[in-house]
Amino acid sequence: MKVNWSGPEDDHPARTASRRSMDAVSRGAKEEWLALFAPDATLEDPVGPSIFSQDGKGHRGHGEISAFWDISIANAERIEFTMRDSYAAGDEVANIGTITSFLPGGQRLDAEGVFVYKVGNDGLIHSLRAFWEFDRAMRTIRQA
Repeated sequence: MKVNWSGPEDDHPARTASRRSMDAVSRGAKEEWLALFAPDATLEDPVGPSIFSQDGKGHRGHGEISAFWDISIANAERIEFTMRDSYAAGDEVANIGTITSFLPGGQRLDAEGVFVYKVGNDGLIHSLRAFWEFDRAMRTIRQA
């Protein structure tokens, strides 16, 4: 597991869900990660049109979110999170930091951004919106 956390440690529901999500991703626990999402949840990573979502609408529901894992997360040998701060308000949290993907061939890539999670009364993630810039992340590719 590799989640470096410098944000507040309180038990805000959205913050707790976001930390569980990062933990599951860092361990490659796909089914555990999917179980954190509401059945009709949306995931936009990154927000807007991208190689992961051509139409920019993101992914809705467990089936599409599972497919997102397969085309993005599963392609990394490992993923590490470094969250420098976290701001919770209402039923959402915005985490600020870096997601580092270790790619095949010994390369790594950093996606710096703001990662916003919204939870419902059930404690499940109803929305995950990741604000990061693809071209900016691509410029960070280097040997690990």
